[in-house]
Amino acid sequence: MQRRQFLKTGFAVSAAALVSHSHLFSASADSHIEVLLDEPIGTISPNIYGHFAEHLGGVIYDGIWVGEGSSIPNTNGIRRALVEALRRIHAPVIRWPGGCFADSYDWIDGTGPRNQRPRRTNFWADAREAKQLKGGVQLYENNAFGTTEFVRFCRLSGAEPYIAANLRSLSALDFDHWVEYCNSPAGSTTLADQRARDGSRDPFNVRYWGIGNESWGCGGNFLPQDYAVEFRRFTTWVPNYGVELAFVASGSNADDLDWTHRFFEQMLGSRRYFPNAWWGWSVHHYAENLARGRTNDWSARKGDALQFDDVDYYELLHEADRMESIVLGHWGAMGQYDRQHRVKLVVDEYGPWYKPGSEVDPTHLLGQQITMRDAIATALTLDTFNRHAEKVGMAACAQLINCLNSLFLAHGDRFIVTPNYQVFEMYAAHQAAQAIRAEFAAPTVSYERDGKPAQFWGLKGSASVHGKDLILTVVNPHLNAARETEIAVRGATIRSGASTVLGSKDIHAHNTFDQPDVVKPTNGSVAVGQDGSVHFTFPPASVTRLTFALS
Repeated sequence: MQRRQFLKTGFAVSAAALVSHSHLFSASADSHIEVLLDEPIGTISPNIYGHFAEHLGGVIYDGIWVGEGSSIPNTNGIRRALVEALRRIHAPVIRWPGGCFADSYDWIDGTGPRNQRPRRTNFWADAREAKQLKGGVQLYENNAFGTTEFVRFCRLSGAEPYIAANLRSLSALDFDHWVEYCNSPAGSTTLADQRARDGSRDPFNVRYWGIGNESWGCGGNFLPQDYAVEFRRFTTWVPNYGVELAFVASGSNADDLDWTHRFFEQMLGSRRYFPNAWWGWSVHHYAENLARGRTNDWSARKGDALQFDDVDYYELLHEADRMESIVLGHWGAMGQYDRQHRVKLVVDEYGPWYKPGSEVDPTHLLGQQITMRDAIATALTLDTFNRHAEKVGMAACAQLINCLNSLFLAHGDRFIVTPNYQVFEMYAAHQAAQAIRAEFAAPTVSYERDGKPAQFWGLKGSASVHGKDLILTVVNPHLNAARETEIAVRGATIRSGASTVLGSKDIHAHNTFDQPDVVKPTNGSVAVGQDGSVHFTFPPASVTRLTFALS
């Protein structure tokens, strides 16, 4: 107990605390990590490492879809470089078609011959950012990329499709028909025949279905108890065609626990109703620099993707790090009604969101550059999901390409990976591994915000075991201080180790079409003492993966 309390308290106190616990760690390190192999948390679902693709700006057109007649290398119209990159990180699941776009989308528009599909006004056409653009592809939807194209993209990438259904403006019967189009056996129904004409005779067997999106806002401005009625209606007696369907209900924005309480009370209160296929509860959280934004302009107060100072950097990380309390808060609220926790958390939109101005092309509505700051924010979020593997069943970084916290930037035949992609590549080793408890202790980061002292943790991460391999991912958020760290593994001996480090001397560093490798990870070995002891120095403002072979 004394050791655990010491580790949880951290290093906010003076060096005297280190001396008093010198029997546990050597005095040469200012930080310590203790990995507890005998304290498993749960299996890390690969779906935690999912992605999100909305019909918004350059995500679909100029991102995923280039067209079958394009000179850009493609497979059936889908950008080949993107598919190959997704396969390298074992992309598990992709959410589509939105986002807010989903609740204005009629799925039947994306079926039939492409040159005969209707043109529609995109949901985002009236966004204030869109009004600043001229002739952007996001203003009008040509529906060239529909359900068949999306599922083909998933299959090529090795991912499972996760479809967000329109609850705001379509009926429950339309939803039934969409499931039928996707999953009914070949030749069984008229919609199965339509799917065959669209190029896919065999069923898609889509398992994951979101029942609306942000139903508290753009998805209908519902009250939680009214949305519960709609959720019941949409999920009752949906034909499954032998597929184990998994429905995701539209949960709250960030830490709005009232929405969660009221919805679960309506579903599981005095008259309990639990749909057999109810699997997930969606939560969204975007990190913004709101604390220093002294303006009523919603867009301007989000801060800039490239022009930011040290305080902006730490405050953005503070916002991203709220994910921990959001997960714990909703899990606790859900457990008051669903005591067996049959419903898992699905964080299917997250990431930093900045004001316009850094997008690689004017047509890329809500596009933004991705710096080392964003890589650190993404890494600490993934570590949070790993530490709560028994709670979080799925997540989706928003978004995949050319928008918000993207892994890729593309325009025409140009294509690069961002620092976020490097994080997902490093963290892929956690997928399907057993999360185990790890305790971190390091000096806290101190800075001033608006003339007042503020703090941020000094070292944090997550650990998992796969066979005899231990994967330890660590974020050092400090802009200037490296952290010399002693690592102790309780329950096994470390035989050897390897490191992968993502970092840069400039936290503003980012990849561009002309300089695609400004930010990229470096690999190295880790010295292991004869007694299995490990010392490792985590560079400032870095993301690190350590892989240890255990005896």
